[in-house]
Amino acid sequence: MQAPTLRDVYEAKKTIAPYLPRTPLHFSPGLSDFLDAQVYLKHDEYLPLGAFKARGGVNLLAHLSEEERGRGVITASTGNHGQSIAYACGLFGARALIVLPEEANPVKVAAMRALGAELIFHGRNFDEAKDYCERLAAEEGYRYAHPANEPLLIAGVATQTLEVIEDLPDVEVIVAPLGGGSGVSGACLVAKSVDPNIQVVAVQSEAAPGGYRYWKEGRPVESAVETFAEGLATKVGYDLPQSILRELLDDFILVSDDEIRSAMGLLVEKAHTLAEGAGAAATAGAVKIKDQLKGKKVAITVSGANATVTQLMEAFDVYQREYGNPLV
Repeated sequence: MQAPTLRDVYEAKKTIAPYLPRTPLHFSPGLSDFLDAQVYLKHDEYLPLGAFKARGGVNLLAHLSEEERGRGVITASTGNHGQSIAYACGLFGARALIVLPEEANPVKVAAMRALGAELIFHGRNFDEAKDYCERLAAEEGYRYAHPANEPLLIAGVATQTLEVIEDLPDVEVIVAPLGGGSGVSGACLVAKSVDPNIQVVAVQSEAAPGGYRYWKEGRPVESAVETFAEGLATKVGYDLPQSILRELLDDFILVSDDEIRSAMGLLVEKAHTLAEGAGAAATAGAVKIKDQLKGKKVAITVSGANATVTQLMEAFDVYQREYGNPLV
């Protein structure tokens, strides 16, 4: 597999433009005051599926051959990647099969059903679902869409960072969440191609640090998967995005699940923004390194908003305990 180039990202921008709107980059006075920096939020939760992954799915399906589409496309997901593949399959007339953990987020499950995907539930976590998915793909001949080791997916989601830099050319730091790594690796490719001085910071839950450990140790290391933020819940990092991160990523921050929950509350109160756990992880990371961000121009990715009511209530409870400011 070859990592995509900036040219590939520009090509992806043209490819997805007829199907997905450009998302806004909004200055946040509340978060800027809180972090003592110039903070802008990249609102990819505004996309039709409520998450950034749609960019990658559309770019991938648009480039598949008729033969590949005709075989059916299968993937494993905790939700947002599955929505992306289901949505793109609907656009391009392909059968979509999504393998999910048995306790998948019900909001995302309902969305995938509504998009016409065939759902297969297997395993206690994403990695068990992925292993079963790969077996089905081999046995049945489906076109397997890996959730991260796909150059077309990475080029697609990298259009997010392209939009950030087009809207904020003097951005100094980009903070983004990491689950499988497609989003952050795409951010690195674009940012470093445009201006090597732009810092890119990845954020992952310490309750599922597989990506962090791969980046730190230079090899796949299986880790516990105990986070509530299913978009971050991968047991091990993936080769293609990690090869990009090892070369280009500036920093990698681990945050606790309660820090993520607190960030969900912070986004609601300070920025009038609803985010799921993975969608708030970058904000949690920015809070953790606020001293390093002081006075800088910072773009924080809000990658998705597909939270359940239970997750939101738990997040508000944590935020209230920490800041003593109930959300009403």
